[in-house]
Amino acid sequence: MAKRNPYPDAKKLLDFIDQSPSPWHATANMADQLRAAGYQLLDESTAWSLEPGSGYFVIRDESSLIAFQTGTAPPSASGFSLLGAHTDSPGLRVKPNPTTESKKLIRIGVEVYGGPILATFADRDLGLAGRLVYRDQDQLATRLVRFPTPIMRIPSLAIHMDRQVNEQGLKLDKQTQIPPLLGAASDELPAQQQFRQLLADQAQLDPDQIVSWELNLFDAQPGSFYGPAGEFIANGQLDNLASCHAAMTALLAQSGPGEQTRVCGFFDHEEVGSTSSKGAAGSFLADTLQRICATLESDPSAAKQALARSFLISADMAHAWNPAFASSYDDAHAVQVNGGPVIKINANQRYSTEALSEAIFADLCATAKVPVQRYVHRTDLPCGSTIGPITAAALGVRSIDVGNPMWSMHSARESAGAADHGMMIKVMNQFLSQKLPAV
Repeated sequence: MAKRNPYPDAKKLLDFIDQSPSPWHATANMADQLRAAGYQLLDESTAWSLEPGSGYFVIRDESSLIAFQTGTAPPSASGFSLLGAHTDSPGLRVKPNPTTESKKLIRIGVEVYGGPILATFADRDLGLAGRLVYRDQDQLATRLVRFPTPIMRIPSLAIHMDRQVNEQGLKLDKQTQIPPLLGAASDELPAQQQFRQLLADQAQLDPDQIVSWELNLFDAQPGSFYGPAGEFIANGQLDNLASCHAAMTALLAQSGPGEQTRVCGFFDHEEVGSTSSKGAAGSFLADTLQRICATLESDPSAAKQALARSFLISADMAHAWNPAFASSYDDAHAVQVNGGPVIKINANQRYSTEALSEAIFADLCATAKVPVQRYVHRTDLPCGSTIGPITAAALGVRSIDVGNPMWSMHSARESAGAADHGMMIKVMNQFLSQKLPAV
């Protein structure tokens, strides 16, 4: 008899990440889950007809998604219960004219997207995934593409030619050394045509149909459990598909509509600043919330009233204490993997947490019988940020930044505690199932 996995939520997360090698795939997979649960897809370019107690979702440019379940009470009276996360992860994106050929070998030019730990992409089996834009007769259309097996690799230099690599670290020039090796050049096709043919074959298109693409490389190794009791997990894109999966799981676990309207927003481009039409700094969430109020209520001030009653949990991963680098942490705020959700606090508002929102989330954890931790970055190190401050400022809602602790953030293969994911789902479920606090 197979041994039961003690961390079923973590197993579902690893499966979700393995099926979501790009922001476009992650969004498509969440949309499939919503459809299966009876949620209705809305089109931003058409009028909406909404019913109280029903589920809907809307997608902007295929990699940002907002799902919501209307409440039994008007939003102006009950507010929005908001969960936010992001669909993108730092890594490498393929350039428009990517191929170079040297001594019968083809390499693929890439741009660095966000802030990955570049050295971790070396000597790995790299997959390729994303979306293609192609011409279908007189129309432009898109198609997701994913190569089922590893297709590229960034071979590092042998230590015999870089004797200082262990003392100075592996440093890769972004322009000349990061471009991965694709394969042997063909005597029949130029390198650029050879690459386009590979894409066309995988997408079942003619190469001449392909107009453009957005493609990213990813670690092709499946997610895994490790540790004596399988208490840790490893995969790419834990930052931040783990938060997306937790929020989606909590939303779909609701047994019926609540009094308040429940909203989950998943946004692309967080890793590059969120400033885009579909990023958290864009209008997507504000547009959606305003349209919900305009459709369900006649008072033109309903949206403002609703936002004043709302609460946002911005979920992004947190920095777990790493015993090999203990001096990089504020010892009084060093959080542990498998220690429960983390409240992220920064006096300079790199995180949106303030005292009241901190207390509200701590109460949610207590009600859900889940431990809670608090993280503060070292004062002498610059602190990263999230969609929390951006969204809170744009909407004027009370907000908190939280996340599960993890190691190796922005590595090609990240790591976290297997127990934490289920705990985050429990807290999010508690948040969505109860009335919003009146503060």
